[in-house]
Amino acid sequence: MDKLNWGYIQLGLVALVFGGLQVWWISSVFRRRDLARPQSAGEFRKTLEKIWGKEQGRR
Repeated sequence: MDKLNWGYIQLGLVALVFGGLQVWWISSVFRRRDLARPQSAGEFRKTLEKIWGKEQGRR
């Protein structure tokens, strides 16, 4: 009977880990989707200024 219970405990732990990984994966997909939204004109300008600043620093 103890071995049967230990098997259920192991199965439960695997299910919890799998569920946790699924939640983490789905939340990362939604975070990436937020980052993919169109930028406003001000955000776009700041991004370009940051890129150009890095380019000037290399030269």
